[in-house]
Amino acid sequence: MPEWLIEEGIAEHRAILTEHGSIIAARIDWPGALAAGQIEDAVLVSRTAGAKRGVLRFASGEEALVDQLPREASEGAPLRAVVTRAAIAEIGRLKRAQARPTQQALRPAPTLAERIRGEGLAARVVRRFDADWDELFAEAWSGEIAFAGGSLTISPTPAMTLIDIDGILPLRALALAAIPAVAQAVQRFDLGGSIGIDFPTLSDKADRRAVDEALAQALGDWRHERTAINGFGFVQLVARLERPSLLHRLARYRTAAAARLLLRRAERVEGGGTLLVAAHPEVLAAVRPAWRDDLARRAGKQIRWQDEPALALDGGYAQLVSL
Repeated sequence: MPEWLIEEGIAEHRAILTEHGSIIAARIDWPGALAAGQIEDAVLVSRTAGAKRGVLRFASGEEALVDQLPREASEGAPLRAVVTRAAIAEIGRLKRAQARPTQQALRPAPTLAERIRGEGLAARVVRRFDADWDELFAEAWSGEIAFAGGSLTISPTPAMTLIDIDGILPLRALALAAIPAVAQAVQRFDLGGSIGIDFPTLSDKADRRAVDEALAQALGDWRHERTAINGFGFVQLVARLERPSLLHRLARYRTAAAARLLLRRAERVEGGGTLLVAAHPEVLAAVRPAWRDDLARRAGKQIRWQDEPALALDGGYAQLVSL
């Protein structure tokens, strides 16, 4: 059975599935927010009369939409609930977490490793990945993936995640060449929910059928539903959505994501001496005091933090320096 590898880093847990040294699937988790599988006593803060939906507030202060409310549940009353989906942040809005009432025992938010094992998959926590996480991060950061003859641009929107295909190949060849990159991106970025793929417009039914068949084969191991390609080249995929994808986190919380990447780079520096950690001022401002303390503990070194306004948000670095 393929084994997921997990880094439990500072403020971020990362999981990857590799094949021949390359990352074929990935997930990330930022501990501290509501997560699918968490069971907690919350307070019903609002409910429309006669409706089964409302809003819960958990002990952390985070709110979640709740469904399947019993008739007797009233505003201000406590209610035990299980979280069914984490909050999803998109450009322009935030979709709150979702929950439903339960009588099950209280359970804290499962760790990333526990969630993966709960799906019947093998998972092992490691100190560091051998595969290139920075390359995956860079692709998700830019939302662009190159393939022979073309490129994908992947954009999270409030309605769906959109994948646009562009290139210099003839239209049928371009559509077919893009399919492996699309299939890889879906799992490397941990995409879910509604996903729209904008293929080149193919007027010939035989060409569209060839794209449908190739896409079905490429996505054969990924659980989803999809439409056939229409005359305008559009295909819609729908998959289960329980958590924000790597792409959504980086698009919505860029400085927070860059801060976590910086901490990962700093934590991986080995050797004696003082650890210089430099980044754009906005990124350093996003590094919480507790995270700085955690880095000092894990690194076992004196740490010097340095603002470098000329650096890009994702351009932070860490290196050993003499006192």
